[in-house]
Formats: sequence, C-alpha cells, structure tokens
Amino acid sequence: MASTRGKQTVRDMILSMIVISAVAGVIYIFIPHDDKADPVKAVDYRVELLTARRAAPYPVAAPDGLPTGWKPTSVSYERQAGNSWHLGFLDPDGKYVAVEQSTAPAKKYVTEVSQRATDTGRTHEVAGEAWQHWKGPKYDALVLHGDGATTVVTGSAPMERLAQMAAALKTS
Repeated sequence: MASTRGKQTVRDMILSMIVISAVAGVIYIFIPHDDKADPVKAVDYRVELLTARRAAPYPVAAPDGLPTGWKPTSVSYERQAGNSWHLGFLDPDGKYVAVEQSTAPAKKYVTEVSQRATDTGRTHEVAGEAWQHWKGPKYDALVLHGDGATTVVTGSAPMERLAQMAAALKTS
C-alpha cells in the first residue's frame, strides 16, 4: 500500500509541474515583452540643472545643441561633495560621456571622475579654449580649469565625442 501511495504522490507532483508549466507558458505568451528594448532609460535633467545652477557657486555647464542620438542617462548635484555636478550620456554609438564639475581640489577630483586618468601634458583646442588632455586605462578626459570650478568631460567614448560634448557645453 505504501508503494501505491508513493507512486500516486510522484504522479501528482508530475501533473502539478505540467499544469504550472502550462500556466507559465500562457502568461509568457500573452504578457507583452520587448527583448529588443534598450535597457538604459533616458532621463530628463532640466529640473536638476535649474536647481544646480541656483545652488552652485560656479556657472554649471550642460550641453546645448547636441546632434540627435545622444541620450542623457544620469544626473546629480551634491553640495556636500565639493558642489559636484554630474551629467551622464550615451553617445550615438552607445559609448559613455560625462560632464563633471566641482570646486573640489582639481587633481584628486579629475583622477576620481576619470577613473584614474593622468594628465598627458597636451591640450586639445575646443571652441576656442585649451582643454587639458588626460588619458586613462578606462576613460579619457578633457579638463578645463576656471570660473571657480574644474570642468571635466570624460568617458569611454573616443576623444572626438568628448570634444563634441565639450564644444556643446553652455552655462546659461
């Protein structure tokens, strides 16, 4: 009798698994899902930009007039962390580009936001200004000192894209 009861329990478990699998299959078929959707969502940074421009002791920079295909992905302003402004983007090729500004000590700040890049001693002319060229194992960077803060355009994108972002930066 115990043998019959054991066979009955195994059969019930198998039938339960079949029913559960069928229900899960039906749910999967009828619930919309997009496997090709971009998992990185664009952010609207306008409110944070206005807030940072009111709070920061320097002219906060953000791009104006970037060509289509650039996607803003992150934004923050932290007063306690050296009045740090951060605005992250994906360029049209999906590479990362960030605009970073702060009143923190420049050398330490640039090294931090550029993921350990170092000054090459060269400059890159962008929109009539000489930006320092930093090179790193993960990110390269363009660095501009002035107006009470250090501005860094950094990321995994090629130098041409970093320069394109730097050229698009406006402070009002």
